[in-house]
Amino acid sequence: MSGTPSIEQADSVVEVEFAVRNDDYPFVSVTDREPCVFELAEMVPRGDGDYAEFFNVRGIDPDRILSLATGAETPDVSLLETYETGGLFEFNTSEFCPAVRLAELGALPREVTAADGEGRIVAEVPPRFDPADIVETFLDATAEISLVSKRRKESFSPLFSESVFQQVLDERLTERQREVLRAAYEAGYYEWPRECTGADVADELGIASATFSEHIHAAERKLLMLLFDCASGRQ
Repeated sequence: MSGTPSIEQADSVVEVEFAVRNDDYPFVSVTDREPCVFELAEMVPRGDGDYAEFFNVRGIDPDRILSLATGAETPDVSLLETYETGGLFEFNTSEFCPAVRLAELGALPREVTAADGEGRIVAEVPPRFDPADIVETFLDATAEISLVSKRRKESFSPLFSESVFQQVLDERLTERQREVLRAAYEAGYYEWPRECTGADVADELGIASATFSEHIHAAERKLLMLLFDCASGRQ
């Protein structure tokens, strides 16, 4: 990890691109055996170092994908939706996946694709991390992966799409915490000056003020953990 970035670098990120030719990774090995294309749609942290990766796979019968992927070193594969020329699959993965390894190091995977037995990973390195350190550590820990390009870009992609952000919130907040947080927001609790007190929101929900405080503080803490964990690359 590097020190404080310069003013010129503070609002920019470094984009790195890798080529993956290792058949140990299902999204590469399947395309080596079948004329199909893998494209990562979303990657969602599940906790305890596990991730759910949602791949759109085109050009092959979905049942064939299930058969091939199940035989690979993959904890769990599920078919979520069937298309005319493929389907949407969920792969539950951990540290053996290169995209997950990049995320653990602090880089944020933006594009993960595979075709004809070769994978491609494009990731962004936030300003607080040293791109050279991440690239070196990543390449040292993975076989048959090479750096294709590294460049600085001014824009920074969102950490989550709207659908994934909502899914992460649903996983981290309890139903009661979401209810209390929404009620407080809609009542003007977060306006300045405040349009209501915690006691007002508690009365509206029919709960004690102490219960409101417990839930609102727990929800706020989880949101801050999500914000700062993602900013640091831990997700």
